[in-house]
Amino acid sequence: MSNLNIADFQYSNEIYELEFKRILTGITACYQIMLNDNVTMPNDENKIRDTLRKKYLNNRRIRDQIGFTGRYVVEREVPEDNDTGRVDIKIITQNTLVEPEAYYIIECKRLDNKNLTGISGLNAAYINDGIMRFIKEKYSAYYGINGMLGFVVKRMSIVKNVKNINKLLRQKFKCAKTQKKLTAVNFIKKFKHSYYSIHKVSRVGKIKLYHLMFDFSKNIEN
Repeated sequence: MSNLNIADFQYSNEIYELEFKRILTGITACYQIMLNDNVTMPNDENKIRDTLRKKYLNNRRIRDQIGFTGRYVVEREVPEDNDTGRVDIKIITQNTLVEPEAYYIIECKRLDNKNLTGISGLNAAYINDGIMRFIKEKYSAYYGINGMLGFVVKRMSIVKNVKNINKLLRQKFKCAKTQKKLTAVNFIKKFKHSYYSIHKVSRVGKIKLYHLMFDFSKNIEN
């Protein structure tokens, strides 16, 4: 019986991770529509996030196209029930109606081409004000899976910059308890900047974070 329970648990985790990948695929589709629309935005994390959420992720016509209608509710900057953090994007699923803690969280951070391996650049902020919020368990991790969106606001090589983030994790942010560095993973068609990392955390043992790097460098207002 215990073996069956373990198998069921692993199967459930696989289902939830597959669901989260579908959600990330839908978010990426919205990003690609934004690029096609040639949308312009200020160099501001909150305004980029709100444009993505309000005009695309919560647009009924687009929601129908990406399969979100009737399945997912996308909220912004809502406080966690534990009152220790405000999440950038909260994805409520049908499971949330049964178990209030069963939702996904996505943190958003800007990335530019300055001070790429320093502790005061945006790469460091991506870790300290992004990844670390999951490690310190300021955010819920009901499924042990959450995500981050990197808004690239200046032209750069995203592949090389991911290496810079990994270098920071290895050398200057050991507190992130990284068990697996940002590693490329291909599950979204025609999108090559998706990654995942694994970190040790106290409450659930470990957390898997998916990282999507959205290049908005040509869409930022001067």
